[in-house]
Amino acid sequence: MLTEAFIHGWILAFGLILPLGVQNVFVFNQGAAQKRFIDALPVVLTASLCDTLLISLAVLGVSVVVLASFWIKTVLVGAGILFLLYMGWITWKSEPLQENKTKKAGDIFTPRKQIAFAASVSLFNPHAILDTVGVIGTSSLSYNGVEKLVFSLSCILVSWLWFTGLALAGRLTGSLDPSGRTLAVISKISALIMWGSAVYIGWSAFR
Repeated sequence: MLTEAFIHGWILAFGLILPLGVQNVFVFNQGAAQKRFIDALPVVLTASLCDTLLISLAVLGVSVVVLASFWIKTVLVGAGILFLLYMGWITWKSEPLQENKTKKAGDIFTPRKQIAFAASVSLFNPHAILDTVGVIGTSSLSYNGVEKLVFSLSCILVSWLWFTGLALAGRLTGSLDPSGRTLAVISKISALIMWGSAVYIGWSAFR
């Protein structure tokens, strides 16, 4: 049963994290924007820790109680929509650095800014939270004791490996694109995804 719980958690978490969402886009972009992979570690660690927190709360059932409140859910959705619109604007206006340009202080995200934005796109994303609660939280009810722990750790492991790989893929893309043209296109697509997510969240929540 332990193996079954691990495989179940792995497949479930991978299926949830795979779609190109706001969180994935931000981690990838930061991996591409930073000069070295180690400089993108703040965003990787923050996104992974936030997912660890959400998965833990979902499995423990705490998040279900919180989201049962209409007002808490409304505030969460509203804050998420506003933040996604803001993030989309910032991403759309950003200009990827070219190889022959000198980096300025405002051109790339500092570790503190990476942490703040990564936490925001992770914790202020109602769609991701509801997925975590509705899918991982509900699925965990099939297990008890050690099996539930193994299921949870499997889901958490997927997040850590995924965000690390995503940042590495971004860094590789950045290193292969010294002109910055590919990253400029990716930034525009990322912004559209963020705006689209905001519209979808609002439509789903208030229809």
